[in-house]
Amino acid sequence: MADVLSLIPASVLRNLADKLYEKRKNAALEIEGIVKQLALAGEHEKISAVISLLTTEFAYSPQANQRKEYHTLFCMQGGLIGLAAATVGLAAEAAQHLEQIVPPVINSFADQDSRVRYYACEALYNIAKVVRGDFIIFFNKIFDALCKLSADSDPNVQSAAHLLDRLIKDIVTESDQFSIEEFIPLLRERMNVLNPYVRQFLVGWITVLDSVPDIDMLGFLPDFLDGLFNMLSDSSHEIRQQADSALSEFLQEIKNSPNVDYGRMAEILVQRAGSSDEFTRLTAITWINEFVKLGGEQLVPYYADILGAILPCISDKEEKIRVVARETNEELRAIRADPADGFNIDAILSIARRELTSEWEATRIEALHWISALLARYRSEVISYLNHTFDSLLNALSDSSNEVVLLALEVHACIAEDHKNFHRLVGLLVRNFQNDRVLLERRGALIVRRLCVLLDAERVYRQFSLNLEQEQDLDFASVMVQALNLILLTSSELAELRGLVKLSLVQSSGQDLFVSLYSSWCHSPMATISLCLLAQAYNHASSVIQSLREEDINAKFLVQLDKLIRLLETPIFAYLRLQLLEPGKYTWLLKTLYGLLMMLPQQSAAFKILRTRLKTVPSYSCIEQLKGTSSENPYSQILQFSEDNRNQYAANVANVYNAIDFPSRLQQFEQMQHKHRMHSKSKLHSRNSTPSIASQEINISEESRPPSPLPEIMRPPKTWNNPRQLKP
Repeated sequence: MADVLSLIPASVLRNLADKLYEKRKNAALEIEGIVKQLALAGEHEKISAVISLLTTEFAYSPQANQRKEYHTLFCMQGGLIGLAAATVGLAAEAAQHLEQIVPPVINSFADQDSRVRYYACEALYNIAKVVRGDFIIFFNKIFDALCKLSADSDPNVQSAAHLLDRLIKDIVTESDQFSIEEFIPLLRERMNVLNPYVRQFLVGWITVLDSVPDIDMLGFLPDFLDGLFNMLSDSSHEIRQQADSALSEFLQEIKNSPNVDYGRMAEILVQRAGSSDEFTRLTAITWINEFVKLGGEQLVPYYADILGAILPCISDKEEKIRVVARETNEELRAIRADPADGFNIDAILSIARRELTSEWEATRIEALHWISALLARYRSEVISYLNHTFDSLLNALSDSSNEVVLLALEVHACIAEDHKNFHRLVGLLVRNFQNDRVLLERRGALIVRRLCVLLDAERVYRQFSLNLEQEQDLDFASVMVQALNLILLTSSELAELRGLVKLSLVQSSGQDLFVSLYSSWCHSPMATISLCLLAQAYNHASSVIQSLREEDINAKFLVQLDKLIRLLETPIFAYLRLQLLEPGKYTWLLKTLYGLLMMLPQQSAAFKILRTRLKTVPSYSCIEQLKGTSSENPYSQILQFSEDNRNQYAANVANVYNAIDFPSRLQQFEQMQHKHRMHSKSKLHSRNSTPSIASQEINISEESRPPSPLPEIMRPPKTWNNPRQLKP
């Protein structure tokens, strides 16, 4: 220490700690001259001693509460100025002493007094100007200090830090010693800071480093990309603009670069596409759009994640996002990836299943388009994952959107192309209709009609009939058959099937269909009668009517009868009404219609409609024709033929009549109706066997609430609101 004091006059040391800046400045100039002389003489050990004195006695000091007792604030400021002066004195030889000079200056950046922090910035600025590129070895520590100083509470310190920051940027851009690999971990760590001043500082450095040709910032973009996207939602417009500008520059570089790590960045973009900030979502989906175009095989393993980000954006409230998302979705779906290259079909299906529950219609529609596209390209693979997908597709049939339901049906139809899955589909539909009667009432007709178009009406109806024939829930079976019957009689899509049923007594194909449907149509008397009228099996229709018992003719039956009477007035049954012009040839038709009339309450609208129609029938010989008809072949006058072909067609009709075996069909119908009667009695008995107190409580409960509405197919006409009108 004595040797060092001999090098620096006591007055210089005293002035270095003076409260007047001019004295401290002059003392620093004295130190600069002393160090310069020592450097010329090659006395580096003495120079180290001088620097050590400035560091230990001036720059480093005790805590602030001790500072007034030991060193003054000005002493510390003088030490910082002295270190800078020593560096200037060393000039070109300063590099070998930087390990002594720089650390105490950097340490002063964390001082509690803003004036110390200010002089530290000033000192480091002067040191950096002298050493330039040799300064790079301390870059990370200086960057970390400047990052904190950029948000300093003192504006003077901020201003000094900005000047120093600009100088450091100049030094880095011209240096060939800067290590981007060592810097990136520090940058990645700082990118999550929310302070706006720090964010501006970071974006500034990213932009500067990216502008240096020898620094590959694009290669490290995945390390700080998420931080840049995070800044897009900053409350400061300036920060959002700077971050967007930096991202736009990087995206342009990606377009022009042959080597880009799309995978890591895709993961970040997928997360940001779900941001609550609109601008962030738009930027992320724009990047994803470019990645889908440019990524190629690199993105194949990430297709599912990308799809998961795109589908919700298709329904975004912002139109720009919707447009880009739709374009990206179409481009992604157009890519034909190979599972061997990592294309995960199960993952894509999982995303589509998830989005089928989206609250947005457009997203649900696109999810179905994806399932359809996958089925078309990878049918065997998709079918293998069917157990995970079928429930979601069935639930889609209950969707509030008709378009979603129709698309779901198309997917179902595509799956059901093979025999096994077709049986499975119809079986699951029957169970769904059973468990959700609202679905049957609201969507049943749409579902059945569309499936008939997509999968062949006859095939669909045969399978429904086969399933319902063995149905144990008799109430449901009756309702389901009534629904299928109404669809058969009214839907334009089933015109060809109706035509085939009409030929039941003429062609074997029609006869086979009639028998197939009849086995389940027996669950509903009115459906059975309707089928017979459609098939022109009027004798059997009359037999069915005659077999009905008192308990069969209830409110539900009369509702269905009312519907049938009204249907008889539609164009579908025009052939039947025309046959009434020849009562002598269609006596069993007349008997059937009169049988229906006799079951209707006289005050009902249906009674008046049918009676009016029957009044128009020519009256000649009607009574005579109704006598003794049972001995004749009841189906010999179904169709009229030319004289030459009369015998041939008569033989065909007789053969088909015998093949159908109507007596067995009537027995089948009666057995099924017996089951329904026993079922009704069992339910009634179950209700009656309930303890009387409980019955009273139930009755009170029932009276206290309004009656639940009947399904549309079970609701009686308005004219039957009066119970007395139910008596025929």
